Amino acid sequence: MKRRLLWVLAVLALFIVAATLALTQVQMGALPRPGRAEQFVATQIKRFVIHRESRSGVPPPPQDLQASIAQGETSYGTDCSMCHGMDGHTPTDTGRWMYPRAADLTSSSVQAYSDPELFWIIKNGIRFSGMPGFGKVESDEHIWDLVNYIRRLKKGKSGSGSD
Repeated sequence: MKRRLLWVLAVLALFIVAATLALTQVQMGALPRPGRAEQFVATQIKRFVIHRESRSGVPPPPQDLQASIAQGETSYGTDCSMCHGMDGHTPTDTGRWMYPRAADLTSSSVQAYSDPELFWIIKNGIRFSGMPGFGKVESDEHIWDLVNYIRRLKKGKSGSGSD
């Protein structure tokens, strides 16, 4: 019995030492970039959660796509451009100094999200990323307008002028 207690205490002490060493090696500052493994794991978890959460509770998009894109362009200039830049491709100074950096909305990784996933991201935000959630201050229709405009950015167009 005494021997078993010593083993349990030894394992517990080893665990405490290992945890202390591991936690003191973690960079908590926002300036150093994390390693590839940390980035990969964080990205996979983020994508899994966004996919899971966007599968229910997302309202249907507006019927008038062109009007939605035009409204989205106006809203984008007010709500999004301060970090993502007016073209959605070139972040502003604010967006560049965030970690993670404000996303390039024209990139294949952003455009790979489904429309409901983009809607969920804009409505709820992404914790620990600088991406705020707009669900408490903007209507669902307004959020769909932003989704439709961001899809337009993919095509290299930044307005509702010509199609």
